[in-house]
Amino acid sequence: MSSIRSCCSQRCLHGLVGLSIGNSRGSAILSFLQRQTKTSQTSERTFSSTSSLSSWLAPKRGHNEKNRKGRPRMRTGGSTKGTTVVWGDYGLRMRDHDRRIAAKQLQIAADAIKMRLRGQRYRLYTRVCANIGVYTKGNEVRMGKGKGSFDYWAARVAVSRVLFELKGDLHEQIVRDAFRLAGNKLPGLYEFVRKGDPPVMGITKVEAGTTLEEMQRPKVKLPMDVTAGRIPATTPP
Repeated sequence: MSSIRSCCSQRCLHGLVGLSIGNSRGSAILSFLQRQTKTSQTSERTFSSTSSLSSWLAPKRGHNEKNRKGRPRMRTGGSTKGTTVVWGDYGLRMRDHDRRIAAKQLQIAADAIKMRLRGQRYRLYTRVCANIGVYTKGNEVRMGKGKGSFDYWAARVAVSRVLFELKGDLHEQIVRDAFRLAGNKLPGLYEFVRKGDPPVMGITKVEAGTTLEEMQRPKVKLPMDVTAGRIPATTPP
């Protein structure tokens, strides 16, 4: 690009020289333009240190290696990460079971939210990233010979995971309606959550009656006489 610019500048200078022959101001104009081209070439940046905005619908690395199909992780060790609203005021959370959602479906859901909130002042946060490659093969193809060619990007979304968050001067009913439209575009069942709602461990909400320490406590195997005493008798003693 710099070589092209220098060639173009040289051509412009030669043209000005040809036009300014016999003119007293030609030499002054020519020297001024030469100084300008030199300063522009020295101050020109051939690269940018600012990182480009990464897309949440495709990873930056590309599809160099083929991903396994896999399953979303079920956090059974006591972790409630990703189940609460962090940055926004309201959120959309999955509540039925884990699944793989395509990047196109996530984009359609985000567009539905933006279409419903057109003209409002808000900020939309995305809590998932489509970083799993899906590979397909044609119909009536014999078994073997690889996984096939790359088809689309997808995201593994675990159960009780928050997908979108909204923050802004919005009425709660408007946000509910926007999330309802987004949930209709996505596979599965979803629920509306607010900032400050209790987290979820697996499919159990950690509320007032259920504590995190109690759920993390290992199950104790009781003796037979204790468990037998809890079984209701069919006949009176």
